[in-house]
Amino acid sequence: MSGVMKRMGMIFRAKANKALDRAEDPRETLDYSYQKQLELLQKVRRGVADVATSRKRLELQLNQLQQQSTKLEDQGRKALALGREDLAREALSRRAALQQQVTDLESQHQTLQGEEEKLTLAAQRLQAKVDAFRTKKETIKATYTAAQAQTRIGEAFSGISEEMGDVGLAIQRAEDKTAQLQARAGAIDELLASGALDEPSGMAKDDIQAELDRLSGGTDVELELQRMKAELAGGTSDQRQALEGGTGQGQSQSQPQDTPRFDKQ
Repeated sequence: MSGVMKRMGMIFRAKANKALDRAEDPRETLDYSYQKQLELLQKVRRGVADVATSRKRLELQLNQLQQQSTKLEDQGRKALALGREDLAREALSRRAALQQQVTDLESQHQTLQGEEEKLTLAAQRLQAKVDAFRTKKETIKATYTAAQAQTRIGEAFSGISEEMGDVGLAIQRAEDKTAQLQARAGAIDELLASGALDEPSGMAKDDIQAELDRLSGGTDVELELQRMKAELAGGTSDQRQALEGGTGQGQSQSQPQDTPRFDKQ
């Protein structure tokens, strides 16, 4: 059971990794990393500002203590001049305590100043690193975008992209339907010509009727041809009438009255 669970966990992680890899955009990842570096740089700068503020505060305290120390020294001198040795001694004692505080503050000031210098140097180095990363990031993004566009163009030309694949399938379906309709229309025409199917109008012709129509059409052509020959040869109107009637038989032939008639002897 433990082995099955481990295998299922491995399969799940593999599929999740593949899905994440497919969904990941390197440009977005680079932008996110750059944003994080900017945030870190901002924190370092804020730290430098905080240390500088603390250092400046110590400097103000040192100035105040030094002023108090100078004031106590002057007061001790005046008290000693007036014969008040006790007051002079008290003033010098307080001045000694202030000097100890000044020594402690000066030590802290030096420490803060060193930290400030380190943080300033780190901020400068980090700034240079961020600037270099930004330049490299933009270069990689431009290269990736160009490669992506080139890949899509190549896929479009080769027809292996999803969009062009859908277009190709649509064209193939249209061609198949067109060929099917053409085949169906041709089959219907053949069946109508052979008489296997009746026309809805009821005017379908069988083979015998089609042959008779063909012969009749041919006879009309022959008669028209004979009439034209007779006209070209200068035939009489009787000849033309005979040709147009089809045969000279079955019609009474009459001659004009003014035409002389010769009897055989």
